[in-house]
Amino acid sequence: MGVHPDAEVHATASLAESSVIWAGTTVREHAVVGERSSIGRQSYVGPGVVIGDDCKIQNQALIYEPAVLEDGVFVGPAVVFTNDKHPRAITPDGRIKTADDWSAVGVTVRRGASIGAGSVCVAPVEVGQWATVAAGSVVAHDVPAFALVAGVPARLIGWVGPSGHRLVSDGATLVDPVTGDRFEEHESVIFPVANR
Repeated sequence: MGVHPDAEVHATASLAESSVIWAGTTVREHAVVGERSSIGRQSYVGPGVVIGDDCKIQNQALIYEPAVLEDGVFVGPAVVFTNDKHPRAITPDGRIKTADDWSAVGVTVRRGASIGAGSVCVAPVEVGQWATVAAGSVVAHDVPAFALVAGVPARLIGWVGPSGHRLVSDGATLVDPVTGDRFEEHESVIFPVANR
């Protein structure tokens, strides 16, 4: 395990031996970081956040609890995962809000998905497997598997394969130009099909 001496990792966090935590990063209590995952400089991983195997979290990402990242997720620099649908510093009667005054909601990122630099995922949302969120997007609604979304708010602009490249049509199916994987689209949902 490679934990930089300037990183702050809580004693109850669970880090795989092969994970890497860079300088200035905070990993809070009961967070889980899987095998071969890397968390870049000055990032924040909240209490109980779960990060799977083979994930790459770039510098200054803020991943607030109760986020869950499945295996192979990419999170670009300065990405933010929120956790409060109704943020306020104080209650309506003027008291400072405490943990008892709100319920955290999380962002879930499915296997192989990528979140581009500077994006914000406004919880509660789910980003489907192999989906790509373009840099600078604001994700306020669930993102389907294999979707390419961009903008503020993020909208569907195409489909991507496991390689991260846009799917191209061969007339009958959509094809990942790198892997050759084939897909069919039905009612704005992509389904993998057997190679022909």
